[in-house]
Amino acid sequence: MEKKAINFLAICLAVLLLFHGVDKIVNGVGNIVNMLNKMDVPYAQYVAYAVYVGEVFAPLLIIFNHYLRIALILIAINMVVAIVLAHGTSIMTLNDHGAWSIETPMLYLVVAITLFFLNTPPKLK
Repeated sequence: MEKKAINFLAICLAVLLLFHGVDKIVNGVGNIVNMLNKMDVPYAQYVAYAVYVGEVFAPLLIIFNHYLRIALILIAINMVVAIVLAHGTSIMTLNDHGAWSIETPMLYLVVAITLFFLNTPPKLK
């Protein structure tokens, strides 16, 4: 029973994050490039494409049950970068509804780290 819960959590993480990746595929990474350019990050155009690794490639690895720990590390790194870039100035703030401003990306981060540190990585078969 415990394994089924872990598998369910891993699949939910992958599918929910994949929606963000599909949005980037459809609409591009222009907003990310603009954020990186404002921060004077060199090669911003190329760095922005790394989002596809964390939001498309890694979730697909989880869904297809390959290299799960690597995929979870990629998701965690992606979330840390997203928090710093997109929410860097609002980390210690609340939104209009009283919730933590970074609760969604933080939830993705915590779930990825939790799944990574489980004694057995999820086997989705």
